[in-house]
Amino acid sequence: MMNHGMKTLPWLVALAMMSPFAHAASTDDAGAALIAHGEQVAIASDCQACHTAPGSKTAYSGGYAIASPMGAIYATNITPSAQGIGQYSEAQFAKAIRQGIRADGAHLYPAMPYTSYHLMTDEDVHALYAYFMHGVKPVDQANTETKLPFPFNMRFSMGMWNAVFGSTEGFKIDSSKSAEWNRGNYLVNGLAHCDTCHTPRNFMMAEKHDQPLAGAPLGSWYAPNITSDPISGIGGWSDDELVSYLKTGRAIGKNQAAGGMAEAVEHSLQYLPDSDLRSIAVYLKQTAPIRDPGETTAAYQYGHPVSVEQEVRGQSVNNAYNALDSGAKLFSGNCASCHQPDGSGSPNQAYPSLFHNTATGMIRPDNLVSAILFGVRRTTKDHDVLMPAFSSPTYVDQLTDQQIADISNYVLHNYGNPQVTVKAGDVAWMRKGGRLPFLAAAQPYMVPAIAVGIVIVILLLIGFRLRRSRKQHKS
Repeated sequence: MMNHGMKTLPWLVALAMMSPFAHAASTDDAGAALIAHGEQVAIASDCQACHTAPGSKTAYSGGYAIASPMGAIYATNITPSAQGIGQYSEAQFAKAIRQGIRADGAHLYPAMPYTSYHLMTDEDVHALYAYFMHGVKPVDQANTETKLPFPFNMRFSMGMWNAVFGSTEGFKIDSSKSAEWNRGNYLVNGLAHCDTCHTPRNFMMAEKHDQPLAGAPLGSWYAPNITSDPISGIGGWSDDELVSYLKTGRAIGKNQAAGGMAEAVEHSLQYLPDSDLRSIAVYLKQTAPIRDPGETTAAYQYGHPVSVEQEVRGQSVNNAYNALDSGAKLFSGNCASCHQPDGSGSPNQAYPSLFHNTATGMIRPDNLVSAILFGVRRTTKDHDVLMPAFSSPTYVDQLTDQQIADISNYVLHNYGNPQVTVKAGDVAWMRKGGRLPFLAAAQPYMVPAIAVGIVIVILLLIGFRLRRSRKQHKS
């Protein structure tokens, strides 16, 4: 299935043709199977999460603003309309998917993860094209133009970036590994593009291929280490816990999905067959372990129940104003009603325990702070999880940077990793979308630097010409 050079029928059609009832199969049946296969590829690739704007009733019609350190990148309409990809040939479609080049020759930004999709097989590209052309309703909706600041707005520069950091290599089966491992490899590094978020990046925003899946900042959130390391990664998770997490967004006693991971679970992973989820687990458990500096205990092993009530009860009179002046009091007033006064969570863990929880035990507090700032929303087949955001807009108290830092520190020092401390300035950065990587931070200085460079070149040219003129005059 995963041989990039094969040009056979997709596996769903092939299985249908092998059945005892193959003689009754029609061209329409084969076409329907092809489209169904393409829909599964689209789900595994999580296309809808980015190409459908929040609240939109028209799937894949674009308009979703993908937050990047360089600015908002708007996902395009990929329905088969004239304003979408209706005029794309299959070859043009494949080039956009695998190489990030549109039909008009312009380069896409790697917010569209062609850096992973280059592994997509011919069979899956063919099925995906059939699905978008014949299984998706065309929507006449104009694209929102992406307007990044200079020099990131020069799309042609992506050609040079791709030449240095990109790849066009197709997927290769490792015959020394099991079929389950190979399928997991294809999903993690190809279709599901887990590597796009979980692999750290260099100063040019390209993935560090010598640290695959070792964890990386993702705006305000942090995509954690998912290598097989038992301390920093998922080496201490069972396969069943990993499958449960991917399918439902939570593994009790380990972690719960929020931010971008919650979106991946909601729109993609929960719909994958259990065999695919188990393949992902098998692959991750066999990756090279990478240990994060300074970590000696698995994040989910920290903490124990501690009741806040003994610390705060009777400290303020009933009519006191602005009495929530400590982390303990803020926790009691804003968090304890759901997560319980001792941090143990609700009996069914719909409101999770704050101890034995990766979000509170990690050496980086990003996900704890971001959960408080932006809340958690995750809808799966069996659960609708909602934690309100304590920043605007919200229907609960809006907390200041200092208040969120105080709550975070109370939680960390009682239920999580006591070595970690959050400052108000850390919260301020996460409220803005996270600390800027080098390339984005350097952007305001690029135009002056270029101008200075041009002036220096002009002065050097003038100096050269004057020197040459003097030599000619002397001769």
